[in-house]
Amino acid sequence: MWPRQLLLAGLVAAAIAMWPGACARDRVPAGAGDDTTPTHVSLNYTLKDMSGKDVRLADFAGKPLIINFWATWCGPCKDEIPALIAVNEKYKAQGLTILGVSIDDSPEDLQKFAAQFGMTYPVLVGQGHDDMLESFEASFAVPVSWFIRKDGSVYMKHEGGQTRDWFEQQIKALF
Repeated sequence: MWPRQLLLAGLVAAAIAMWPGACARDRVPAGAGDDTTPTHVSLNYTLKDMSGKDVRLADFAGKPLIINFWATWCGPCKDEIPALIAVNEKYKAQGLTILGVSIDDSPEDLQKFAAQFGMTYPVLVGQGHDDMLESFEASFAVPVSWFIRKDGSVYMKHEGGQTRDWFEQQIKALF
């Protein structure tokens, strides 16, 4: 019985790892497979940026916001960073904020990675914030992007990497 369960777990993990556009995590959150997206999410979280400064997500309420959960080891995450940099530069003057939340990297690793990739938007440390990662359904696979309108309502949640053009289409709905 045990080898059969182990085999099944291995097959599930392999299938998740091959899921196009996302990198698998080592656990499945409650409700995985549920395609419903909440209409609102809590921004009552405080994370550290790469320099150790506190960043309160609630401070971004009232502004269009993209929260992108990612990891340095995730290929699709790396692939979409140039798109996020481009839309950040284009829309930040209009009030859009993009926050990159690394799910499991240390501040030191993030500093090196952000410098290497030229990341121009805030990069926050999600490591140790499992409650937030589960709340934003980012504890299973990354990248996961949440698009939040000025009024705090969720426009959409998207799992998997995307292009600059795709991000620009979604951003239009946030203003």
